[in-house]
Amino acid sequence: MYSWSPSAAAAWHRLLGWVAKTAAVDLTVLDQSDPTSLDDLWKREDMGCVFMYGYPWALRQDRPTLLASPVPSPPRYGGRAVYVTDFIVRADGPHKSLADTFGGSIAYSTEHSHSAYNAPRFHLLSYRTAGRPALYRTVLGPYVRQRPIIDAVITGEADVAAVDGYALDLMRRHDPDAAAKVRVVETTAPAPSPPLVASPGLPAAARDRLIDVLAGAHRVAEARPLLDDVLLARFDRVTPADFDVFLARDHAARDAGYPKLA
Repeated sequence: MYSWSPSAAAAWHRLLGWVAKTAAVDLTVLDQSDPTSLDDLWKREDMGCVFMYGYPWALRQDRPTLLASPVPSPPRYGGRAVYVTDFIVRADGPHKSLADTFGGSIAYSTEHSHSAYNAPRFHLLSYRTAGRPALYRTVLGPYVRQRPIIDAVITGEADVAAVDGYALDLMRRHDPDAAAKVRVVETTAPAPSPPLVASPGLPAAARDRLIDVLAGAHRVAEARPLLDDVLLARFDRVTPADFDVFLARDHAARDAGYPKLA
């Protein structure tokens, strides 16, 4: 989910490999790069330690088991297990503000993505008026993953897209040339970070070891550079109630008569 470049993918392999080894849980680290369906991944019954966005997790009736959530290290996250959505435009394009993109095209990955759909839909509520209930002429998607919607902005196919801000921070570290081709024009309120989850069938003892290792990784000297490489300060334990905000923002948009990006 956060492997937007080869070096980022390698960094996650090192960190998750260390977690599995330290927790003594036999995990196979998969290369889940585009165009792999995250929906298919999240339906698997053999998930041991998998990132899953909080919005689709909250929407599920058969919710996977929560392990821990990442705390990004960049200052804008305030040392909390949260992330934000950044509205991006082409760096050399004409748009200087989010309002400049209204009347144009917006790209999204999937409707159950918080960062690419639920968060921007909630954020855009403040811009809608009775005389302007729709903000965009064209809504492009689904692109399935978020890297393709960044590419759509870079190529000029879309005027704007909303993307996971933490993933964009990772992109600046691991693929700075691509990151330099887009500019952030506005940022949403924070929301709980995508948690690491496991399938309910994972044995309780293995689950508990994974949680303990994740929650304590920042205190282990050999893990510290692994966390640094993916811009993480630590992992925090989480509860189901932490993710209620996703449904609240979904309901707010629907109640306001804005069930779809438009």
